[in-house]
Amino acid sequence: MTDIDPADFRHPSRHVRLDTILRLRWLAALGQLAAIFVVAHGLEFDFPVLPCLTIIALSSMVNLVLQIAFNPMQRLNSLHAAGLLALNIAELAGLLYLTGGLQNPFSFLFLGPVLIAATALPTRMTIALGVFAGACAVLLFFDHMPLPWDPEDPLVLPQVYLAGVLLSILLAIGVTSLYTFQVTEEARKLSDALSAAELVLEREQHLTQLDGLAAAAAHELGTPLSTIVLISRELEQTVPPDSPMAADLATLREQAQRCREILGKISHLNAAGAPFDRMPLSTLIEEAVAPHRDFGIDIRVRIAVAGVAQPVTMRNAAILYGVGNILENAVDFARNTVEVNAWWNADTVQIAISDDGPGIAPDVMRRIGEPYLSRRRRASDGQGRAGGLGLGVFIARTLLERTGAKVSFGNKPFPDHGAVVRIIWQRADFEKSAQLALSDDMAEDAVP
Repeated sequence: MTDIDPADFRHPSRHVRLDTILRLRWLAALGQLAAIFVVAHGLEFDFPVLPCLTIIALSSMVNLVLQIAFNPMQRLNSLHAAGLLALNIAELAGLLYLTGGLQNPFSFLFLGPVLIAATALPTRMTIALGVFAGACAVLLFFDHMPLPWDPEDPLVLPQVYLAGVLLSILLAIGVTSLYTFQVTEEARKLSDALSAAELVLEREQHLTQLDGLAAAAAHELGTPLSTIVLISRELEQTVPPDSPMAADLATLREQAQRCREILGKISHLNAAGAPFDRMPLSTLIEEAVAPHRDFGIDIRVRIAVAGVAQPVTMRNAAILYGVGNILENAVDFARNTVEVNAWWNADTVQIAISDDGPGIAPDVMRRIGEPYLSRRRRASDGQGRAGGLGLGVFIARTLLERTGAKVSFGNKPFPDHGAVVRIIWQRADFEKSAQLALSDDMAEDAVP
């Protein structure tokens, strides 16, 4: 089986492009200018316009300096990105201080930079920005300039209401940031795990292609070796038996013949019984089980005898890896025995893999098959087999489902103990690749 190091996929470095933050900052500056224009000229409210424009101008100058001094396409590390988002929060706090504090309906824009951090930055940076935004909101609750309003009909909001606004902002920062972070993290994990699954399948297909290349090379080398054998025989006939060259020519012919026999075996990789050929279900199971028999666990394979012919499929890297990985997990958790039962009928093909280990915990059962879910320790055990992160089960389930299988996880009924994994195909799906291969072979044979 192909091994994948989960460290290659889990928790990759998170970076955000400078251009992305600059676009957001320019958008914020334009929105703030539009709001000032509407309030000052449209509503004709009296408020400190010049200090507000000064803050926006300083923000724009920072944007210009960053855009000129650095390549906008470069990726910022988490600290620099968090610094720019903190600057956004500070600028917004300054504008809100001049325009009513928490009475200003735009005070909920504190959520923006924190949500961006939750999607693109590490947890500690998101928490730091959330605390900074919350601190700015608390300061604005206690100190701010009056809200721009009609002087003849001033708006006076009670402190209890403002306290509710403050509490809602703090809760919104915490809850929405946590939710955004969880959704983004799940999407990131799923993407990384699918990349791992694609890499596993690509490696398995590459090995299959190497087998085909070896078979083709053996076929091409067969002709020159036949020529060498023929010439060596003719030379043996022309050389007297007592000549010193006779023994050398006999050795040359024997070794050339041996090469022909070796290449003949390799050339059968595309013939009956080879990895490219159609495999009965029992052969497929035995090939998946073979690598796991040397770990001190008794693996018992039971193939049920049915009234219909045994299903046959092509050697499928996805099925071999998926079944093999589930077997590996069963061997890891088993105390003494792992059972592999297979049966079929005219409609379905089923494989059940069970062990006599502790079984699947109820809280894990609901999430089994998700990437990076595991109860095993990361350290290697005494047999040199390391505990996983649930990535292998996810890859196995993904690959098997791509072949049309349905994979279910459960436990043995009481009083037995141990986990049971059932893999069920519609027989037509299981045999589809073999049928396609047979059709191709018949088409080739029909060509004169």
